[in-house]
Amino acid sequence: MRGSLCAAVTELNLPLTLASGQAFRWRKRAHADVWFGVIGKLVFNLEQCVDKQTIEWTVLNHVSRDGNKCKKLDSTNINELLTDYFNLNYSLSDLYEHWSRCDENFAAIAPKFTGVRVLRQQPEENLFSFICSSNNNIQRISKMIESLCQNYGEFLLTDDEFGDIHAFPDIKSLCNENLEQELRKLGFGYRSKYIANCAKMIASKSEQWLQELRHKCYEDARNELIALPGIGPKVADCICLMSLDKSEAIPVDTHIWQIATKIYLPHLKRNKSLTDKAYKEIGDFFRSRFGTNAGWAHNVLFCSDLRQFKNS
Repeated sequence: MRGSLCAAVTELNLPLTLASGQAFRWRKRAHADVWFGVIGKLVFNLEQCVDKQTIEWTVLNHVSRDGNKCKKLDSTNINELLTDYFNLNYSLSDLYEHWSRCDENFAAIAPKFTGVRVLRQQPEENLFSFICSSNNNIQRISKMIESLCQNYGEFLLTDDEFGDIHAFPDIKSLCNENLEQELRKLGFGYRSKYIANCAKMIASKSEQWLQELRHKCYEDARNELIALPGIGPKVADCICLMSLDKSEAIPVDTHIWQIATKIYLPHLKRNKSLTDKAYKEIGDFFRSRFGTNAGWAHNVLFCSDLRQFKNS
């Protein structure tokens, strides 16, 4: 099934958004400017059209399976799905204009990094992806997530370029007693224990617990996430920002630490490491400077510091 989505490159830049370390299942095809990935149980090709006003999409499998139910798809509900996933209800151009007025550094960066959106992912996939992100790089995280999907997720299709494609596993699939040992054999290291214990803890809660965090305030949602094994402040903020609708969340990693100490808060250079106090100060500064959607502005600055984008 094929269709198109109205989204100018200033509102959605596919390469900058999909390769920026938010989601780890998007890959660029070798011989075209086409992005291949999975949303839920649907496999997509996405392409930014030459008119820079439209995204062309192709669904490579034809039904969305939900338990034993099959839902026939049409272009309307695919566009609704993509609009939700890419958070297209926000006008990014308006936000960029506001942030550029607030901050001269952002104003200098913005023309080279237009269309960087924060995704609205499924919380389960987002959560386990960022447990894997600890002390890791984007390429290795992506390999871990694919391994998790291949071993525990539902088979979706075989692609000529990327082989067998699976959905992200549901919580039940991650609740087997041998999961930790199996993940260690697959190379997940110390993260194996966190993934196994986290899956069990989530399974012990209500079925909609993670989804319900979208309706809680930022602080409450963040605190509930930090109570899970393997989730500290940064990972909790990533989940809050990228799947729980908390646009004020500011994940502080080495990139944001360097930006903050170099440009905004140079006095923090005295700290040999990122303390809890410094983490909070950086987050509060970004929220004060950029306002309600500070996490989105932070994401643009983060993108600008990634090596693969610096010379683009």
